[in-house]
Amino acid sequence: MEKVVVGLSGGVDSAVAAYLLKKQGYDVVCVFMRNWDASLNNDILGNPTNNDPVCPQEEDYNDAVRTAKALGLEIRRVDFIKEYWDSVFTYFLEEYARGRTPNPDILCNKEIKFKAFLNYAFDIGADWIATGHYARIEHKADGTSVMYKGHDTNKDQTYFLCQLNQKQLEKVLFPLGGIDKSEVRRIAHEQNLPVADKKDSTGICFIGERDFREFLKNYIPAKPGKIVDITTNTVLGDHQGIMYYTIGQRKGLNLGGPGGPWFVIGKNYDENILYVASGDQNDWLLSTSALITGVNWIPDEKPEGDFDCAAKFRYRQKDNPVSIRFIDDTTLMVTYKQPVKAVTPGQAAVFYDGDVCLGGGTIDKVYKDGKELSYL
Repeated sequence: MEKVVVGLSGGVDSAVAAYLLKKQGYDVVCVFMRNWDASLNNDILGNPTNNDPVCPQEEDYNDAVRTAKALGLEIRRVDFIKEYWDSVFTYFLEEYARGRTPNPDILCNKEIKFKAFLNYAFDIGADWIATGHYARIEHKADGTSVMYKGHDTNKDQTYFLCQLNQKQLEKVLFPLGGIDKSEVRRIAHEQNLPVADKKDSTGICFIGERDFREFLKNYIPAKPGKIVDITTNTVLGDHQGIMYYTIGQRKGLNLGGPGGPWFVIGKNYDENILYVASGDQNDWLLSTSALITGVNWIPDEKPEGDFDCAAKFRYRQKDNPVSIRFIDDTTLMVTYKQPVKAVTPGQAAVFYDGDVCLGGGTIDKVYKDGKELSYL
């Protein structure tokens, strides 16, 4: 009997994943990962759970234990607090300090769930690891693996899995890839799982919901500055720190008076200026190409020359038809077939050929008609 170690988070998705694996005849061992310690990591400001009698992470662990017991499965607990801080959170802070908008979920998958956890699982004799992600995977006879979008297009999570390589994917199972969320809930109720009605987790990966501006103040000093209309160079107001704002953002600017609605369209990190422009359809938000760095390409071979595919520049965004060309092994230029709004340095660009996830990288520079948009 093949042994599968499943990451059991205390939520409904991983619970149903564990049930399905057991039903399929695997020897299933559950592991709960503890990756964040609020006290140790000075997580004070912006933390709504400071005065809770039981912290949310312990509640999740208790739910995971109850789930494993209901399924008659062994459960273990493992800490990756140092690994998360060193490999995920430090980068997260560095990028925000630069005024960029990183995606910690992608790095968390690469460094924690499919590296630290994977290594732990194989140290205890696993043949496979599994998670509750909504993605599909095909393990081919030649030893390569292909990752496809999840059947539930509204829940597809391949965007967050774009940095996984062949070595990581070759021993991974995604039991939920072929079903949708409503079916997951139905199975959970049918099996009387204790987390059947538990709400999905939100917020920062493994940290949870926070008042984000206050949370960042625990680690990066706030640096107020001016909000400037990029069209007229007029000062419209004050910002609390450019790290708190994302390209395309409308809410939270506190800009009254004539004009507007106002949208964040850029940042001047050196001068600590937040640029805005009026109107949702203003051209300042549009770009036509971007330089992508740190590219992880899942197929064995990279395309030579220009290659047509699709790209997402943020989660849940529609597929944008693009053409890409590799510059070196981990860098490519992506040219859009049509201008795209609010492509943001620091965020991820993820590439697809139909339902096949080809990989992704970090948006480094953004261009409009060949000219770099330096205000981004």
